[in-house]
Amino acid sequence: MHPYREAVLAETRRQFFGTVATGLGGLALANLLADDAFGMAQGPDALGGLPSLPHFAPTATRCIYLHMMGAPPQMDLLDYKPKMKDWYDMDLPESVRQGQRLTTMTSGQSRFPIAPSVFEFTQHGQSGAWLSELLPYTARMVDDIAIIRSMHTEAINHEPAITFIQTGQQISGRPCIGSWCAYGLGSMNADLPTFVVMNAEKSHPRSGVQAISAKLWSAGFLSAKYAGVGLRGGADPVLYLRDPEGVSREVRRRMLDGLSELNQIQHETIGSPDTLARIEQYEMAFRMQASVPEMADLSSEPASTFERWGEDAKQPGKFQHAALMARRLVERGVRFVQIYHRGWDVHSFAPMVLPAQAADVDRAAWALIQDLKERGLFDETLVIWGGEFGRTIYSQGRLTPTDYGRDHHPRCFSLWMAGGGVKGGVVYGETDDFSYNIVKDPVHIRDFQATILHLFGIDHERFTYKHRGLDAKLTGVEPARVVREILA
Repeated sequence: MHPYREAVLAETRRQFFGTVATGLGGLALANLLADDAFGMAQGPDALGGLPSLPHFAPTATRCIYLHMMGAPPQMDLLDYKPKMKDWYDMDLPESVRQGQRLTTMTSGQSRFPIAPSVFEFTQHGQSGAWLSELLPYTARMVDDIAIIRSMHTEAINHEPAITFIQTGQQISGRPCIGSWCAYGLGSMNADLPTFVVMNAEKSHPRSGVQAISAKLWSAGFLSAKYAGVGLRGGADPVLYLRDPEGVSREVRRRMLDGLSELNQIQHETIGSPDTLARIEQYEMAFRMQASVPEMADLSSEPASTFERWGEDAKQPGKFQHAALMARRLVERGVRFVQIYHRGWDVHSFAPMVLPAQAADVDRAAWALIQDLKERGLFDETLVIWGGEFGRTIYSQGRLTPTDYGRDHHPRCFSLWMAGGGVKGGVVYGETDDFSYNIVKDPVHIRDFQATILHLFGIDHERFTYKHRGLDAKLTGVEPARVVREILA
């Protein structure tokens, strides 16, 4: 929504009649009546959102995005390259590399020795997709997911790459995907946030990690109420949500009422929409004091849940626990859930670290899909698994038959999507024998973002926000297409 229009909608009676004297009253009234004329957003089940959305019937109403921070090596997991076994310790041909950019971590190497994956691959499902032995549970559901092997990006380092795939720009300060969806489509539960974020622990002590900060789930230039709300493991899932000792529910209510009156006075003085957003956030926090503890309490889960998920699902901080929380959140109407799992930055010790990393997420992702199916939520819940870029086929540093590391590689990587209108049993895109260049059906991250919005019933070209004189979009100003080949 245009900032001016948003301010008009938030305008008080006093402010309205004040602007009439300057000749702007008619314009303000026209904007105000326009929204009444064109109806509510998203039908009766939505709270907030834009009146113009969705542009067409959505197939997804919710999303669970599992982001593997650090970039999983595609050739060790989802992109089988059997010919590389014959290339062990041979140099990557210049005809393959083609002078492409390298990071400073390997640009000084005297050679780029090929490191074939030490993990075995087998075919699975009716699609016959090749999957690594590290993903036995993913193999069980291969006909439910669409694997894209031809993702690519321009970013070669973690911070800009994660920011790019999450916000559409390499420079921070833009809204992330979850915030765009919250802004455009509104909430489906008045007592829980529209957009929730969780960070999961890694298991292996030698796995590399990257810094992570709230700017990844920031609302950017949108109102702060669209930012992701962090959910932690442990007794206090949301910081400062619990009332201090000696403060009753009634006292908290009176305190918030008084604070709301002060904020209303501030709003009448300056008319800032941010002041109203602050009031809404305080009220949401009050409601969350009851809704979050109930959501986070796993005592209501039957024994069969943990037979499927494993005992680690009971441990706050574990990826398995976060994924189970994600299922419970979307059950309760949360629009967008983002889980970050760190530890995938395998510059060294890849054969040692990857089994633990994969074990953290493989069973949990499968259990999540099964739970969504049982509850009738799979067809309307989009699930995404993937990182921010790929890894090199050549080894960074020391290479032995049983040990290697892999550097960053933006030219091709793999991820999978499922549910919410995605066609299962699809393998889309193809890379060369070295998993270094795309040879068929490239998918840029802008195409990936356009496809997510399309599944939510949003035309990415028409979903804009006026910022600094420009119609800002998640997909930016360069061309982007919906990957219709993976749609059901």
